[in-house]
Amino acid sequence: MNPRVVRRFIVLMALLTVGAFIFWDVLEDYVAREPGDYYTEAGSNRLVDELYDQALEYFDKALEEAPNHRGALMGRALVFIQTERYDDAIAELDYLIDYLAKTLEPDDRTGFGVLAAAHANRGIVHDRLGRYEQALEDYVQALNTDNETVEGPGVVHKILYGSDRVSSVRDRAIYLYEQLQLPEEERVLRIPELDAKQRMYKP
Repeated sequence: MNPRVVRRFIVLMALLTVGAFIFWDVLEDYVAREPGDYYTEAGSNRLVDELYDQALEYFDKALEEAPNHRGALMGRALVFIQTERYDDAIAELDYLIDYLAKTLEPDDRTGFGVLAAAHANRGIVHDRLGRYEQALEDYVQALNTDNETVEGPGVVHKILYGSDRVSSVRDRAIYLYEQLQLPEEERVLRIPELDAKQRMYKP
């Protein structure tokens, strides 16, 4: 047999083998996921890149595959927060909180983390809208649900002020509580110079 033909045959078979491995690896990765997970991850990536319309489309696709997918519901809420569609964000978080409260199993630590984060995010929306009592209530509920999930430094302050200054749900809750105890005319619930520099938080 012609050596060139044999060589071409070997190269072709090698390429086909590599291609088959890549194809099956990608296919297995897609098929092995729970329904909705692939599109939720894709939406999360678009959210990080600030491609909010695309992110929302992916989260919607995830919910078509798996209605009540908690990651997709949270993703939609974050899109609404980032685009300042606060009424939509509140509605999405209300639904997610109600759904989780009714369906969580006692040993579902991830689920309780999502529930805590939903309360924290709803608190942040209330905070932005000047509904400080409701914000405080949600922050306290978040801490009581899963304080480890929402105690990461910087989240609340970054969302509210676009600053890298360290803060947390607990810090903001304590601050709001202390301020709300003061006479109304003495309260400082916003810091104007920081508000003026507010930028969107990238989760």
